[in-house]
Amino acid sequence: MLDAGKISAVSIDLDDTLWPIWPTIERAEKALHDWLTVHAPMTAALFSSPPALREIREEMGRSRPDLKHDMSALRRESIRLALFRAGEDPLLADAAFEVFFAERQRVILFDDALPALQFLAARYPLVAVTNGNADLQRIGLAPFFRACICAREFGVGKPDPRIFHAAAGAVDLWPERLLHIGDDATLDALGAINAGMQAAWLNRGDAPWPHEQEPHVTLAHLSELQELFV
Repeated sequence: MLDAGKISAVSIDLDDTLWPIWPTIERAEKALHDWLTVHAPMTAALFSSPPALREIREEMGRSRPDLKHDMSALRRESIRLALFRAGEDPLLADAAFEVFFAERQRVILFDDALPALQFLAARYPLVAVTNGNADLQRIGLAPFFRACICAREFGVGKPDPRIFHAAAGAVDLWPERLLHIGDDATLDALGAINAGMQAAWLNRGDAPWPHEQEPHVTLAHLSELQELFV
């Protein structure tokens, strides 16, 4: 059971917790494809082939294991490889990636996300913990957060306990003083539990809990948070 009295700060996942990620990625990939159609049409054709694109991404993953936790660099270098394969200028990769990245930051929040952030930020310091490449400044949510710990900069991602401990360190607290909120049962909830935190699993789709150790609380939506701290 959740012990609200022990909570002195809250860490929060971003993608699929505050906004749905796949509609965002689909819009960003369309913006990228439209840009490539004008500036690198052969590469655009290559990107229209899912098997070819999958092969490029897999090759990039094999050749650059150092970029495992850097989604931005992996995406940019995959574009660069595609440009090279298509016989077009690999130097276009930076501009092409920026088109993708800018659109990737145009997220559409879940209806319960902004009220939850307002409620939590009025009571606790908040830390974002993400394996993705969302930019809170561009999105406009940075004022709610004391810090953002992302796998790209930290070097390891969830569910590694070290990234959760870094979130606790960002607010000068021991992990047991934090509640972590996230949608992924393994990366967020179990990861936080193993790091010594309390865990709130956001289960919007009524999925079964897949692990033996239970989260401290399960939420169907973020608006339930207000009931926990009354």
